[in-house]
This record gives sequence, structure tokens and C-alpha cells, in this order.
Amino acid sequence: MEIEGKVKLVGETKTFGNNGFRKRELVVTTDEQYPQHIMVEFVQDKCDLLNSYAVGQDVKVSINLRGREWTNPQGEVKYFNSIQGWRIENLQQQSQPEGMPPVPPMEAFEPADNLNEEDHDDLPF
Repeated sequence: MEIEGKVKLVGETKTFGNNGFRKRELVVTTDEQYPQHIMVEFVQDKCDLLNSYAVGQDVKVSINLRGREWTNPQGEVKYFNSIQGWRIENLQQQSQPEGMPPVPPMEAFEPADNLNEEDHDDLPF
């Protein structure tokens, strides 16, 4: 599954327990009629995927839904859900290098209709 939107928050990496479990939170605001603020958890080595992302960037996040069952000391069973991220992509267009004119869209080019297939092609491949 995937979520697309704008980065609202990139949390700090937090470490828990003796084994050094790592977790980092990302909040993405969706772009729809009623925008949603979706919190996605990145765990262990996936925490480092967020290092190059900042607030305001448009991203696509690949996620898995996770659920677990827990029984409290009183014997009541509770259920918890989480959204776990495993990949993130920048959706913003790459900026043009300075001095380079923008490339026109493909529709701006006319098809070549004056080709003669009998002309010899001298390309070596």
C-alpha cells in the first residue's frame, strides 16, 4: 500500500529497551478534499531512510499495516494497529541545472514524415 502527500513532520530516532530497538515517526498530510495527517512508523534500519527528507516535501511512502493483540493484567484483550513504512520516494520534480533551458514537452515536437527508408544509414550499430 502507498500514501502520497506532503511531509508535515520528521521525528527524531528514538531507541527503546536493552536490545536497542529504534523507531522514527513521519507525518504525511494527504492532498484530498479532507486532508488526513497520517503517522507512519519507520523501525530499525528503515529509520535512516528519513535522513534526507524535510517538512514540505511531496512524497510517496510504501507502507504495511500491522496489528497485534495484547492482554492486560486484568485479563482484558486489547488490539493495536500501526502503519509501518518501508520505502519513501521524493515526488518533487528535480530542478534544472542553472543555465539550462527547460525541455519542452513531447507534444511540442513534430513527427518526421520525410524519411526515406532507402537512404543508407552509416551508423556503426
